[in-house]
Amino acid sequence: MEATTFFIYAFTSIFVIVNPVAGLITFISLTSGMNAFERNAIVKRSVAVACLLAIVFAVSGELVLGFFGITVDCLRVAGGILLFAVALDMMHARVSRESVTAEEIRDATQREDVSIFPIAIPLLTGPGTIATVILIMKTGTALELKMMVILAILLTFAISYLTFRFANKINKMMGVTGALVITRVMGLFLGAIAVNFVSIGAWNIYRSMI
Repeated sequence: MEATTFFIYAFTSIFVIVNPVAGLITFISLTSGMNAFERNAIVKRSVAVACLLAIVFAVSGELVLGFFGITVDCLRVAGGILLFAVALDMMHARVSRESVTAEEIRDATQREDVSIFPIAIPLLTGPGTIATVILIMKTGTALELKMMVILAILLTFAISYLTFRFANKINKMMGVTGALVITRVMGLFLGAIAVNFVSIGAWNIYRSMI
């Protein structure tokens, strides 16, 4: 696969599951009582931790699968089902329970520092993101393609940083309707990616059994 094409595929897949636009309202509500300096510090710390975690799982994913005795095709099927559930929530404009739950948001309001939990984990880098980066890294067999995955992760979180850094301005510019439209479109793309994961994984499992 050509490096540029693979990069576009990797970036699209990772960006739609991280989906910083959908996390705008949650981020704004969690940081509403902070001044600009405190909010910027939260943004830097949360995005850095989320990005680092995604890269760590992308690089060490094969070791993790080997440790638990899980094949990549089993992860494709399980991850695809998880992503499809997230996609359905996005297409119905609901806050995905995979990224952050109402209980976690209530707990976060009692915390002084919300950068690690729940913003970095699981709002930005949740189970869906972890499964996605591992699967895409396994798809790119050549070193050049694996570097494209790392680059796609870095670009995704660079955009996430800018989105959260200017959260209030972006939210006012898009409005509720604009954010919902973008979230629904991303949900559609994520659903297609999820179906692709499940179909490839199920087919490979079937072939290994005959």
